[in-house]
Amino acid sequence: MLTGIHIAFAGGDARHLEVIRKCVELDATVTLFGYDNLNPPPVGTTKGRWVPGELTGIDVLVLPVVGTDDNGHVESIFAPGTLVFRDEHAAQLKPSTLVFTGMARPYLLNLCQRHRLRLIQLLDVDEVAIYNSIPTMEGALMMAIQNTDITLHDAQTIVLGLGRTGFTLAQGLKALGAHVRVGVRRPEHYARAFAMGYAPFYLRDLAQCVRDVDIVFNTIPALVLTAEVIARMPPHAVIIDLASSPGGTDFRYAEKRGIKALLAPGLPGIVAPKTAGQILANTIIRLILEKKGNQEGLP
Repeated sequence: MLTGIHIAFAGGDARHLEVIRKCVELDATVTLFGYDNLNPPPVGTTKGRWVPGELTGIDVLVLPVVGTDDNGHVESIFAPGTLVFRDEHAAQLKPSTLVFTGMARPYLLNLCQRHRLRLIQLLDVDEVAIYNSIPTMEGALMMAIQNTDITLHDAQTIVLGLGRTGFTLAQGLKALGAHVRVGVRRPEHYARAFAMGYAPFYLRDLAQCVRDVDIVFNTIPALVLTAEVIARMPPHAVIIDLASSPGGTDFRYAEKRGIKALLAPGLPGIVAPKTAGQILANTIIRLILEKKGNQEGLP
């Protein structure tokens, strides 16, 4: 249980409604900042004003998956404007406060470091990334179906990267009967792809592997689909870039060539916000309980 733990939510989207619900169920004290348009608020919660004094005594602060921008702005789909997370807000938090976000830009990293706050980037936690790869895969397949005039069955597909998302995506494509080639950098990933029945190749050979491709799925957050590569793709090919913005595709050249290229980061929150929220909730609650157990001298 989370009895006696004060959790604040600053901004967020539909995923956070599931996290809020789970925290209330476990008897946490929950305060919402930036939820002005959410009427009525979830049962068991209180709306707060985003002023430094109202952050005193908070044990856990949950920020949006994107954290803050480079100026400290915190987005919320439930409020008409944005909150700004400033030094005067952070100064009111206890050094023991846990701050959860999906990913942190330098502004948030520096702010938490200055005030000795423990920042946890959930998208770096293996269990979150692995679970999130499932709705990401489903969303990517949906986009592929919507933006092509062929079936995925028997399609020539390429998955770039065999990380947590690429692994799950390649499995899904293979299950649907697609021909799956996997572009990797590391020999162990090449061996893993081969063992799983895919056709692996090294990324240095990508330009030679795209001549007959129907759909390319990129999961690598670096420029891999360069103009040189795109120039060798057939005109009907579609690129679905799942890497975090700005992606790994030369979108300017793809447009010039008439190649459809779509940047699609953050698919879990778009295609399955309830499931994505449950994934975040389970990990956040586990980490809070682990901290509580350590403070109480439990193993």
